[in-house]
Amino acid sequence: MSDLISRRDAIKRGGMIAVGLVAPRWLATIAEADMVKLSKGGRLAKDTVLVVCQLSGGNDGLNTFVPYANKLYYQMRPTIGIPEAQVLKISDQMGMHPGMAPLADLFKKGQVAIIQNVGYPQPNRSHFKSMDIWQSASPDGKMRYGWIGRHMDTVLASNPVYALGLSTDKPLALAGKTASVPCFASLADIQNMIGDPDTERMLREIQGMDAKAGSLEAVVQRANKTALDAMNVLASQLTKYTPKQTYANDPFGNGFKQISQLVATSPQTRIVYFSTGGFDTHARQAESHTRLISNFSNAVGAFQKEMEACGKADKVIVLVFSEFGRRVAENGSQGTDHGAAGPMMLIGKNVKGGFHGSNPNLQELVNGDLKFETDFRSVYAATLDQWIGGDSGVVLGQKFQHLPIF
Repeated sequence: MSDLISRRDAIKRGGMIAVGLVAPRWLATIAEADMVKLSKGGRLAKDTVLVVCQLSGGNDGLNTFVPYANKLYYQMRPTIGIPEAQVLKISDQMGMHPGMAPLADLFKKGQVAIIQNVGYPQPNRSHFKSMDIWQSASPDGKMRYGWIGRHMDTVLASNPVYALGLSTDKPLALAGKTASVPCFASLADIQNMIGDPDTERMLREIQGMDAKAGSLEAVVQRANKTALDAMNVLASQLTKYTPKQTYANDPFGNGFKQISQLVATSPQTRIVYFSTGGFDTHARQAESHTRLISNFSNAVGAFQKEMEACGKADKVIVLVFSEFGRRVAENGSQGTDHGAAGPMMLIGKNVKGGFHGSNPNLQELVNGDLKFETDFRSVYAATLDQWIGGDSGVVLGQKFQHLPIF
C-alpha cells in the first residue's frame, strides 16, 4: 500500500489503528488530528492544490493584457505599445501580449480568470514595502506574519509538507506564528538531503536522546523527526515520476516542471509557492518583457497539460500576482516606472474564466497610475474560503466580499 495514502482514506478505513498499520507515524498524526477536529465540529482542509506564482519586480499589466481598442494606450505608449495587429484579441476591447499564445488558448477554454485593476488603498511604489503588503495581506501593517502562514496556523500543523516553497529565501507569505514551511531552491535539494545516508543520519542524531514525554524538547524532537520522515517519503516518490511535457530551461519552465512533480507525487502538499523576478522594466522593456511573459505563458501551458495527463487538472489552480503594476505612460528609456493597480490571474479548470472588473480606465488616472478597483484581499478571501478550505475572516483579520472567480 502506498505510503502516501490520503488521510481521508485512512479515516474511512478504520481510524487510528488502521492508520498506524499502513502509514508512517507522521501520517497517522495527521489523521488523528483530523478526527479530533471533526469530533469538535471542525472541517477537514480540502484536497485541492493552490500554486502561488509571484512575478517579482512589478509586471506591466497593460502590456500583458492590452487595451488595444483604447487610443489613449497608444498615445501614452508610442514606442512600447503592442501594435493592434500583433495583439492576441480575446474580446472586442482587450487582448493578450503576442507571446502568450498558450495562455490565450487556455482563456478561450474558460480556464483563465483575469481580475483587472487590483491593488490596495494608498499604494506604495517601493518593491520591498509593496511586496510585504501583498505577502502579509496587511496594507496597514497590523497583521503579523504572512497570509499563507496565518492560514496554516489555523489548520492542521502536523503535516510537514502541507505547504512548500520553491525559493532560496523563505517568503514572508509563508511565515506563520507556529507553522513552519520548508523552502528549497529546487527539488534536487530535497533529494540530496535525504539521498545522502550520512546527512540523514546526522540530521536524526542531532535530535539527541529521546526527551521526557510531554516536554518542549520532546515536542520539538517529534516535529523534527516527523519532518524528516515526510521528506523521506516525498524524496522517494519524486524519483518515480517523470514529467511528460516539455518545459523550457528557464526559471518559469524549471519552476513549473518541479511544481508538476510535486503535485503529481505528493497528495499531502496543498500549497506550493514559487517566485521569479526580472519584471522591473525601467528601460528597453519590449525585449525583456516579451521574453519573461512568453516564458511564463509557455510554462503554464505545459503545466496545465501535465495536470490533465496526471489526472489533477480539476484539483489545481495557479494564482498569479505582482507587487504592483507600471505607470501608464512610457518613460524616456522605452520602459515603464513603478505604478499601482494591475491585473491578477487565476488559472485552472475550476476558475470562472473571463475578465473580472472593468477595463483599465486610461482617462481617470491617479498620479499617472491606474486607479485600483478591486482589493487583492478579495481574491485571497475567495481562494481561502472556496478553494483551500480556510477561514478568510481569521486569516485576513476581516471579511472581504468574494469575487465570483470559482
